Amino acid sequence: MKKLSLILVVAVASFSSYAQSSFKEDIEVVQSIYGKSKSDLVKEYMNLSDTQATAFTKVYDNYEAERKALGQTKFQLINDYAANYATLTDAKADELAKGALKNNLSYEKLYSKTYNQAKKAIGAINAAKFIQLEVYLQTTIRDEIQNSIPFIGELDKTKI
Repeated sequence: MKKLSLILVVAVASFSSYAQSSFKEDIEVVQSIYGKSKSDLVKEYMNLSDTQATAFTKVYDNYEAERKALGQTKFQLINDYAANYATLTDAKADELAKGALKNNLSYEKLYSKTYNQAKKAIGAINAAKFIQLEVYLQTTIRDEIQNSIPFIGELDKTKI
């Protein structure tokens, strides 16, 4: 039982502290993988002409502002999960699942909106190129998060 308690404390503390650093983690994940900031990575990957880069900057800046707000919501959900993990009820699980699903849908809507704006500014190929990169980066970040938090009931399995 002491071992289970220790595992629970360590798990909750580790993914709670992970979530508390907010969307800063997105930047750190990208930098740890690619050795550069996300904006530098996007700029290098997109390889736009000066005219295109100027047109794309406003689209990208608006996208980043909305993405960061969604990231804040995502990390608030993770914090809430961490705070309630050991005593998770049906009602709380429902609230957290609905919040996560809504957040995921908001990301998808943001991709679609940004694609349309980018397409007008830099053409469909470049817009698709940006969305492809962004979905890849967000998938990588999501994977890092998933690997940092326990599944519901995971710690209960250690009792067997």
